[in-house]
Amino acid sequence: MRLRSFFTRDRIRSWLLILLGSAVAASAYPMFLTPNAIVPGGLTGVAMILNHVFGFPIGVTSLALCAPLFLAGWKQSGPLFVMRTVGATALFSLLIDLLPWPAMTDDILLATVFGAILMGIGLGLIMLGGASTGGTDMLAELLHKRFPAVKVGVFLAFADGCVILAAAFIMGTRAALYALINIMISAYVIDMALAGTGRAKACFVISDQADRISERIMSEMERGATLIESTGAFSGEKRRIILCVCSAREIVRLKQITRQEDPRAFVFITDTHETLGEGFQNLTVS
Repeated sequence: MRLRSFFTRDRIRSWLLILLGSAVAASAYPMFLTPNAIVPGGLTGVAMILNHVFGFPIGVTSLALCAPLFLAGWKQSGPLFVMRTVGATALFSLLIDLLPWPAMTDDILLATVFGAILMGIGLGLIMLGGASTGGTDMLAELLHKRFPAVKVGVFLAFADGCVILAAAFIMGTRAALYALINIMISAYVIDMALAGTGRAKACFVISDQADRISERIMSEMERGATLIESTGAFSGEKRRIILCVCSAREIVRLKQITRQEDPRAFVFITDTHETLGEGFQNLTVS
């Protein structure tokens, strides 16, 4: 009974996504990135620079750099997320060194583009599995908790910028410019893999547990939520609808919260053509 309750459908699905995503993302390195010295940003990018200078194995070095962040994030992000992230990071890092795939091209532009696509698809699958690959994502979240006035995206951009500058000094300007292209394409593909092409998503949740779900959205995701009074046309019952606008990457977390609180909830998600206000683009008057 305990095994059956542990190996639930959701957990099996999550780990299958993490396993597949780790394999896909790690494949980008021997096939495209490593042979052409393309630094993908983050702590894995730092590991590639160290590999270029000292010959350290990329995967093992990346895993070692992530280890302190797991300890720091255990209390803040929760044990389940950190355990999945440790598993995803270990798989991803070790597969970078172990996969025997040959280099697919020596054309640096093709390697940049297709390496970014593989990375984006793989990391998107890992995030759909409820994990991340640690690194600068987790570091940015931890810093944001300590300095809430600075957005997570600012910390991420700063961290990737530092890696690209280091690559420019050590590996040359050309390598740094291709690294920048790689990061932008990869970020776009991640968003597509998670929730389509829109920059932000409007999420509507109809549930008997609307109060509890909205509380968790505000406390755990740090997103605003609006409760809308509604009446079912067939049943005549009054229910509350939650409206929450969030980034594409946050949709996975919103669906997890909703499923945990009310598996029978009705959810629909739409693209927003423009999102202005707190947490998104500043609202300005021209």
